[in-house]
Amino acid sequence: MDRFQEMRIFVRIVERRSFTLAAEDLQLPRATVTNAIKRLETRLATRLLARTTRVVAPTLDGQAYYERCVRLLGELAEMEAVFTRTEPTGLLRVNLQATLARHVVAPALPAFLSRYPGIQLQIGEGDRLVDLVREGIDCVLRVGKLQDSSMVAQQVARLRQVTCASPDYLDRHGRPRSLDDLDRHQSVHYLTSSTGRPYPLEFLVDGALRQITPPASVSVTGADMYTASAIAGLGLAQVPRYRIERELASGALEAVLPELPPPELPVSVLYPHSRQLSPRVRVFVDWLRSIFGEAGDL
Repeated sequence: MDRFQEMRIFVRIVERRSFTLAAEDLQLPRATVTNAIKRLETRLATRLLARTTRVVAPTLDGQAYYERCVRLLGELAEMEAVFTRTEPTGLLRVNLQATLARHVVAPALPAFLSRYPGIQLQIGEGDRLVDLVREGIDCVLRVGKLQDSSMVAQQVARLRQVTCASPDYLDRHGRPRSLDDLDRHQSVHYLTSSTGRPYPLEFLVDGALRQITPPASVSVTGADMYTASAIAGLGLAQVPRYRIERELASGALEAVLPELPPPELPVSVLYPHSRQLSPRVRVFVDWLRSIFGEAGDL
């Protein structure tokens, strides 16, 4: 086994915190992974990994070695891609914001897989924060302000939002003409995954941001339930326009205070620094940027 392969095994163990998961990711026997680390530690004459019955973590020397391995392996992958000009291959694990995955990404996937037949995609969907390195995920697509500065982030789109409610709700509570009118209203609370607190309703007033959090009878943690609750007449909501174009056209939802629009939501791809030179991640991020560009205003 060459040294670069040993380095790849070591990096994957550190990222997955597990010999077994690293072996599964690399499609190697568990014994091969264990023996590679034994040889590596013997050759370097230092202990790189601290093992317990529940977790594997790098020692101080192991962390320093990991950081250097990541740089070297990234440079190797980039150099080989330049000279061999081969198409990227292998398993790519991604996690996508659910509604964008269904509306924008999934319809375009056949073209991506036709262009890169050597890539196998494993797709999860959700809005929760994920530990990309620990969970073995290569990149995620998320909507909203970014919290994790340790990741590489690329913005691929911006989403127009609409403040809306059902006609039934507005008949009962009145149609607000100003932000002061919202004192008589309630909203559907969308809880943040990080703190469990509701996102406020946001409005741009003469270029300045105003935030208001009306009371709520219902709080949700998912985008589909958030929209469904507004349609059911449970309160005001702020939703990306592309998701409710049909409901606005049919009259199931009405726009509220359109002269005071919510700020646009950024759509970003995030990935660990250790993946930024991966050919698979690079082509996938470039493809996401292109399909969102073709989608136009969302």
